[in-house]
Amino acid sequence: MQPSKCFLLFALVLALAGGATSAPLGAQDQTASGVQKPTPAQAPVAPTGNAQKGQQLFTSYGCYQCHGREGQGSTATGPRLAPRPLPFAALTRYVRQPSGQMPPYTSRVVPDTDLADIYAFLQSRPQPPAVDSIPLLKQ
Repeated sequence: MQPSKCFLLFALVLALAGGATSAPLGAQDQTASGVQKPTPAQAPVAPTGNAQKGQQLFTSYGCYQCHGREGQGSTATGPRLAPRPLPFAALTRYVRQPSGQMPPYTSRVVPDTDLADIYAFLQSRPQPPAVDSIPLLKQ
């Protein structure tokens, strides 16, 4: 695996933290104040992917190197991607045209079907336990 592949999802999270929307490019309405807002009727639905295949792809593309085996991320290497990943359209947009340190991954490098499977894997990650349910954290 090439180490640069781990930057795939890192850049995605950085871009989305800056205010990316879930609507596809060009599918936004402009309000009277000039602020862009997504058009709900045009917001894309995430394609159906295979979570098991996505887990294998997450590893083979090297995403885990920065984002951890479960997409949990790290302050030292890459942001958290799961559970509750960003909207699929935003993820795709950032993977294809990142603005951070992550290199771009065109559809020739990571096909749309592979990206859908990776997204399904990220969606399948369980929520962490509630803080008050962890005995060591109770006082």
